[in-house]
Amino acid sequence: MVKRRRLHAFLFPLVLYSVSGAVSSYFVWHAVHGNRGLLAKEEYSQQVAVLQGEYNRLKSDRQALERRIAMLRAESVERDILEEEARVQLGRVHRNDVVIFLPQ
Repeated sequence: MVKRRRLHAFLFPLVLYSVSGAVSSYFVWHAVHGNRGLLAKEEYSQQVAVLQGEYNRLKSDRQALERRIAMLRAESVERDILEEEARVQLGRVHRNDVVIFLPQ
């Protein structure tokens, strides 16, 4: 009888601490490595930085295109831009012209 109580007094806290430790370690592991954990937050921050850089590049490309379009408007057509666009579209140049097209 005394041994049984002593065994119960020893095993019950041991099982209780083991189960609570396992449950808390499960939640801690998922808090670090889970879909919304600390490591995922760093990955999302890196993705945001990459996408922000791409957004800035596209924004500057768009502004450059808008400037070129503004030069081709009917109110203020610049001759150089018009001539360049005609050469690109038609693929023709004058006999004495040397035209070198550079990649954008």
